[in-house]
Amino acid sequence: MKKLKNLIALLLAALLVISLAACGSSASTNTDNTTSAAEQSETATASDNSENTESNVPDDFPGELPEGGPGDTPPDKPDGNGGPGGAPGGAPGGSSADIDYTASVEITSGDSQSGQTYASTTADESALLISTSDEVTITNPTVTKTGDSDGGDNCNFYGLNAAVLVKDGSTTTITGGTITSDADGANGVFSYGGNGGQNGASGDGTTVIVRDTKIVTTGDGSGGIMTTGGGTTYAYDLDVTTSGRSSAAIRTDRGGGTVYVDGGTYTSNGLGSPAIYSTAEIHVANATLVSNLSEGVCIEGLNSIELTDCDLTANNTKCNGNATFLDSIMIYQSMSGDADSGTSHFTMTGGSLTSKNGHVFHVTNTNAVITLEGVTITNEDADNILLSVCDDGWSGGSNEATLNASAQKLSGAVKVGSNSTLTLNLTNGSSFEGYIDGEITNASGTTVSTEAGTVAVTLDSTSTWTLTGDSYVTEFNGDAANVISNGYTLYVNGVALTGTK
Repeated sequence: MKKLKNLIALLLAALLVISLAACGSSASTNTDNTTSAAEQSETATASDNSENTESNVPDDFPGELPEGGPGDTPPDKPDGNGGPGGAPGGAPGGSSADIDYTASVEITSGDSQSGQTYASTTADESALLISTSDEVTITNPTVTKTGDSDGGDNCNFYGLNAAVLVKDGSTTTITGGTITSDADGANGVFSYGGNGGQNGASGDGTTVIVRDTKIVTTGDGSGGIMTTGGGTTYAYDLDVTTSGRSSAAIRTDRGGGTVYVDGGTYTSNGLGSPAIYSTAEIHVANATLVSNLSEGVCIEGLNSIELTDCDLTANNTKCNGNATFLDSIMIYQSMSGDADSGTSHFTMTGGSLTSKNGHVFHVTNTNAVITLEGVTITNEDADNILLSVCDDGWSGGSNEATLNASAQKLSGAVKVGSNSTLTLNLTNGSSFEGYIDGEITNASGTTVSTEAGTVAVTLDSTSTWTLTGDSYVTEFNGDAANVISNGYTLYVNGVALTGTK
């Protein structure tokens, strides 16, 4: 019996040990599971945060150049964007939030000031900074700005070092007075709409209204009136003169915006400094526009310029950046990120266009629509080239143009590269005296094309085409009798068109 009791005691002890071991194992397992769950939660949170951070970064984050295509290296970006009107080289733009804005005078609430002097001689400092969502009125100011900036795109995109900078949603009206900037990276009047340089994004409501003011800038990267980040500018009867490189009189940059100009004189004298440079929506009426060294106007990417009853004169005698052609109206896409890709629009109604040197119109690396009605066009260049659509110094896009002429007289050669496309529409009594082919050389004499690409020409019953040379198109729509051969031949897909006069 005693042995039996001892055996039972031993069995009970063994069971107790096994039970304790099992409990320990279970506790250990639970601890491991708890730790594992915590790690998983932390990992998931980190992953979520990472995804959220990436999703908050805009596609065209300032300071980063998008690639021209899968695996392609984007073209070099001399002078800011590798094209006319680009900014001088400098530090890449990051974000306006990274900028420590300073000014000789800063207005941070609604105010009205008259007859004041605002002056800055310090680099990266504005003479007058208006940073408020309230309305501000400035009358007869005397603004002077010196002090070069090497802020690069912070000056071009966000207004660092501008003589007058308006931001944060203010509606500011400036009337009369003078604004003088003698520094690099010092735009005259800068309207920054606060969208962080995201092309196509809405701004914060910043609106600058400037009237009867004289604006003079002499430094590089110093436009007369400048609009970016979704800002809005209204300009009335201004007298604007710029002399620096990449200093358009009417200038825009990344983030775009809207510009309305009525009356006034806008003159640019520097290299890569058109009278107007558009990465925005720009409307100009009743103004005199003069460019003494560069293109008259330049449109980049998905943006537009509309001129109504304006007199535009351009004397483009030197190529800038990647450009290899001289021209008066340039429409292109640099792929720098300063403008989204898409259809560019140039519309001109009434007024005059005087092209002293190079091609009147030049389209490259983008899709462009040119609309003309009742414009007096004078081409003083000996080669008399009205339009070229072809390769130039950029890649990643196509060369496609549509020229719509209504009640319009056109004359000169039309050049369409072998890999390029043109649609020419003549309506409402328009006339074209010229020829179309694909023999193209650039300003340095390099052959760009030898054969015409895809060309479609449409004449309505009231419009005519007088040939001044053998012409080559892939499609002709209209009455052949409205084509006056003048001793030359119009070939449609290699076949001579019959029935011409």
